[in-house]
Parts: sequence; structure tokens; C-alpha cells
Amino acid sequence: MWSDPGSVPKGNATREHILRMGLRAGQVVFKCPKCVSIKPERAHHCSVCQRCIKKMDHHCPWVNNCVGENNQKFFVLFTMYICLISFHSLYMSVYHFITCVGKEWKLCSGFSPPATTVFLIFLIFEGLLFGIFTAIMCGTQLTAICSDETGIENLKKDSGESEKQSYWLSLKSVFGHPFSWRWFSPFSNPKFTNNASYHCV
Repeated sequence: MWSDPGSVPKGNATREHILRMGLRAGQVVFKCPKCVSIKPERAHHCSVCQRCIKKMDHHCPWVNNCVGENNQKFFVLFTMYICLISFHSLYMSVYHFITCVGKEWKLCSGFSPPATTVFLIFLIFEGLLFGIFTAIMCGTQLTAICSDETGIENLKKDSGESEKQSYWLSLKSVFGHPFSWRWFSPFSNPKFTNNASYHCV
């Protein structure tokens, strides 16, 4: 929620700043008319955050933040771990119910059998609902990463003029380089293999 998704500084599309960039003759930069910032290639303006985001995938209402170049790893891990926890709670609920029925509800719960059954049904439903939802979200994100195409680019059918990376390079550009246990740690910031560059024609 608090991570920077890769926001472009607002109002940096000034003449002085563009001159300091040292562009070659004929080189063109794009300016976002909404936040008056120099727009890197594959960046998009978020109407909710009111800023341009590098390699923006989508704005997620669940975390109240954009998913972009700098925090996509954390979003993937967020959905993956919630999915695993949801299916684990689903398994534990079913196991608990079977155990309770086998022991005829003796020493099974501090609540009455009807109340325990209702609680378990709610937990099973919740685990199934969140498990399926986050599994789909995680799968969609991993597919987008491997195909080197953000959600917005997929909807617009526009991936820009940049060449597509291989799925392995795409994974490393999100989770960091080289492959290690840090890929699975939400407390480790990835070391990016590439940075978004300004679009030149």
C-alpha cells in the first residue's frame, strides 16, 4: 500500500529540465498533459493517483495503490501468499469438520455443534472465495510478466515500440537478479536488471 509503484515526478516537463537531459538532435520526449511530467516509454497516467506510473499494470482498489514497475513483485507475492493461506484454511476447516463428526463433537469445540458447523461453513466459503480470486489474480500477473505485457497494454493492444523480453528476463526484471530466495521475500527489494527509458523517435 505504501510502496512507490514507479511514479514519475510531477511537473518535470519544464524547458530547463528537458535541456538538462542532454537529448540528441531529433530526439523526442513525450509530455503527459494531465500531470505535466516527462512520460517514459510504457508509462501511463493513473486517473485515481493523478500521476504517471512507469510500466503501470493497473490501479488496485484492494491495496489503494497502482501496480507498476517498482511494486509488482510485492503485489504478486501478496496474491500468492493470500491464495496459499486461503487454501490452507480451507483444508484445516474440512479436516476439523471431519474430526468433529468422527468424535461425535466431543472435546471438539467450545461452541455447540450447530454453531461450530455454521462457523466452519463460513470459513470454508471464505477460504474458497479468496483462494480462487487470488489464484486468478496471481496467475494473471505471472502471465503478464512472462509475456512482458502490462494489463493496460493488453487492454489497449499496444505494447509500444520496445522489443519483448524472454519470459526469464521478464521475471528477473520484476523479482530481481539473480534468482534467489529473495524472490519470495516481501521484505527484500529487487535489484532491477533494466530501467524504463524515455521514448525517443
